Amino acid sequence: MKAITSGLNPVVERKSEYHAGSDSEASDSRDANIVDWDGPHDAENPMNWGLGKVVVTLSIVCIVTFLSALASSIFAPGIPQVLEDFKSTSSELGSFIVTVYVIGYAAGPLLIAPLSEIYGRSPLYLSCLGLFVVFNVACALAPSLPALVAFRLFAGLGGSAPLALSVGTIADVIAYGNRGKVAAVWNVGPMLGPIIGPIAGGYLIEAKGWRWSFWLVAIASGAVFIFSLFFLRETYAYAILNRRVSRLRKQTGNPYLRSALYQGGSAIEKLKKATIRPTKMLTCSPTILLISFIMFLFYGYFYLLFTAMPVFLQAEYGFSTGSIGLTYIGPGVGSFVALLISGSISDRLTRRMTKPGTAPKPEYRVPLLVAASFIVLIGLFWTGWTAESHQHWILPVIGTSILSVGVTLAFMSSTTYLIDAYTVYAASSIAATTFLRSLGGALLPLAGGPMFAALGMGWGSSLLAFVAVAVIPMPIILLRYGERIRQKTFFDVKF
Repeated sequence: MKAITSGLNPVVERKSEYHAGSDSEASDSRDANIVDWDGPHDAENPMNWGLGKVVVTLSIVCIVTFLSALASSIFAPGIPQVLEDFKSTSSELGSFIVTVYVIGYAAGPLLIAPLSEIYGRSPLYLSCLGLFVVFNVACALAPSLPALVAFRLFAGLGGSAPLALSVGTIADVIAYGNRGKVAAVWNVGPMLGPIIGPIAGGYLIEAKGWRWSFWLVAIASGAVFIFSLFFLRETYAYAILNRRVSRLRKQTGNPYLRSALYQGGSAIEKLKKATIRPTKMLTCSPTILLISFIMFLFYGYFYLLFTAMPVFLQAEYGFSTGSIGLTYIGPGVGSFVALLISGSISDRLTRRMTKPGTAPKPEYRVPLLVAASFIVLIGLFWTGWTAESHQHWILPVIGTSILSVGVTLAFMSSTTYLIDAYTVYAASSIAATTFLRSLGGALLPLAGGPMFAALGMGWGSSLLAFVAVAVIPMPIILLRYGERIRQKTFFDVKF
């Protein structure tokens, strides 16, 4: 078998399903029918795109990611209004209306990511963005609480596309040495969106009512959808070459032409294989399972405090809906600081750890994950005990800021690590991690209210911190033995 290089990744050419004549004739025919890039400087290769096209494409991706993340929390300050409007007194149901969106985040990537590795990124971006707009409009018009929950779930499914696809898009167009900086810019969306949401939503909901939080998201995302129809370009090499093959088949009448990335099998077989790939990666790759568990815990803690703080601040400090929104500036500052740290250090640290004459390893992204584990621990203790002892309100907010630094650094480090380690299937690896991480964000907050009611903020946060202590050795193991672990899968499963 012959290795053919396309973009960043060596892809093995598989034997054609068409066979004619002798082995020699078949070999000649096979070579003649392969469609590849027109040399190393082919303008259609996303790695050769001009700066303008790359900036426009990644800007659309970043904006869509931000709006999706914003939608996850902009509605949070309106929970009391919703419960009052629909005559419900269940605080758990109020929290679930927020977190059910994250369940959509968990489920969506398991299908979206593998489909993108067959049909390309742009069709999935556009179709999911369209669904996102439609179901945010539906949320704004929801006639009942069950309908609102259902519409939020489907909005989350549509909104999960940028989380599933963006890292793959970055890997498609950005060379290895610059991915850390670009990933830092992209991560502004998923990390600051949930923070800015309650700040903007707090005053909007106070002035116009909770339905306007959904109208705002629908209007903004609708404008981006229209812009994307004209300016969003396909970045996945597999899809671009397949389109070139289709075009050349029509022009030449040769049905035997195929992409250099052709891997054999029917469309249905490819779809089945691609659809189960994220699940296989999650359950059979020790590396992905380890990172997914870490992010499950950290993301769950982040959303747990996210939903607990409004109730606490309103009850203990008498904050209004608008004032509660402003307290999320603390976590926002923490995320921004973490993005600056990661963006300035990640690529530089990778270059420093790479020995002369050797290739950089994905494990060189892990030191920031080690640091993040300790920072999360500090943030949990700080937030819990300053709140428990009724210190000035700024101290618990500073604690959430510290926690946000740790969670954001962990998110950044794990994302760039997976991009570097699984470039060909980066989207599927992120989908696997997103599934478990989003389950943490959806389910752990449901236990927050009863836990803090029983234990108080101090011991409740301490319990979370004690569990987080068990996480600290995990990134250290990845740093020391990650390359060896990454080469193994349970049951020798192939992706």
